[in-house]
Amino acid sequence: MNYLLTLAYDGTNYCGFQVQPNGRSVAAAFQDALEAVLGCRPDIKGCSRTDAGVHALGFMLNFHADTRIPAAKLPLALNRHLPPDIRALEARVVPDDFHARYAAHTKTYLYRIHNSPIDSPFAARYYTKVPGRLDADRMQQAAQYFVGKHDFLALCASGSSAAAHGDTVRTITACDVQRRGDDIDITVTADGYLYNMVRILAGTLCEAGAGRLAPEAVPGILASRDRKNAGPTLAAKGLFLKSVDYDTPIE
Repeated sequence: MNYLLTLAYDGTNYCGFQVQPNGRSVAAAFQDALEAVLGCRPDIKGCSRTDAGVHALGFMLNFHADTRIPAAKLPLALNRHLPPDIRALEARVVPDDFHARYAAHTKTYLYRIHNSPIDSPFAARYYTKVPGRLDADRMQQAAQYFVGKHDFLALCASGSSAAAHGDTVRTITACDVQRRGDDIDITVTADGYLYNMVRILAGTLCEAGAGRLAPEAVPGILASRDRKNAGPTLAAKGLFLKSVDYDTPIE
């Protein structure tokens, strides 16, 4: 059977989702749990790679396995063997040819900013602190200029394989900024992302919120296709993969 599983994880102690030779990955920890439960180590297909330190609220992955454990009980069995900073939330059976990455229609990321000079003693590992007051309305105005089909090379860090192949056009369908007291949430939904794209986008919105960048300057930044014209790359710890949407409903 082909199982689609939803994961949530704190990425602080991991080098990202994808297995890498230079550190502990979320994928390796998950496969360890699979091996403990199933007695084998199936190949897993993740919906995204996620960089070191990035978190997930609704990461999707699939794998093929033979087991008598009902899909509804599989998360409970896996959680007994997963570290406490990774949790399986839900599992279901999907068609054999379903692939968590290639079937994805859009992915939504959340970037969290604590807009205060004082850190929270409870949540400092899950946001980026910006001490100077940000104008969330200006950030929202700037955010709307990112919506649509654009060449996002200006929001791409060096070292991107997509950029090397000239594949830098993506479509953002929603980009919103919301203030909640001292916290600012930036949510972005797109059909795909470039390397560090959301973190650079969030940094650019902060420049607008701080008054150093006019919201209407965003189209010119995108048209320039030049990374140095966009804002800074904000820290990985404020970024969460929030959800993944698929073209067809999953039973």
